[in-house]
Amino acid sequence: MQTGTAVADIAHVIQLSVAPVFLVSGIAALLSVLSGRLARVIDRARVLEARLEAATGPSNARLHEELNVLSRRGKLIYRAIALGTTSALLVCFVIASLFINALGEYPISKIVAGMFIAAMLALIATLLFFLREVFLATNALRIGPH
Repeated sequence: MQTGTAVADIAHVIQLSVAPVFLVSGIAALLSVLSGRLARVIDRARVLEARLEAATGPSNARLHEELNVLSRRGKLIYRAIALGTTSALLVCFVIASLFINALGEYPISKIVAGMFIAAMLALIATLLFFLREVFLATNALRIGPH
């Protein structure tokens, strides 16, 4: 009968870990968006740096200004990616801890709760950095003749 109970325990842990697995998938989608934005910032910075060599006067100042904004955006995106990755890793540790607890009967509920709270805080910070980067990109948006 012990074997049946162990299988039931594992089945229950699998059920408990489904929600965190979806959370990891959502974070992965967010990281994909952030990576795409970072790539666009880098590509734009390379174009501007190439133009900078030939620029003089006001256009030189404008290019430096835009490069400064791109640098700030890149740093925000980098921080968001680092925190998003940390969040996903913490959720993965939560899932692994659930299985360790089920298999070994270790009392780690406070550790699991702490890791999940840390994962949510990292995700909140990720979203705040993302939001700040979007605001910065929107404020720097120039449409039409310069």
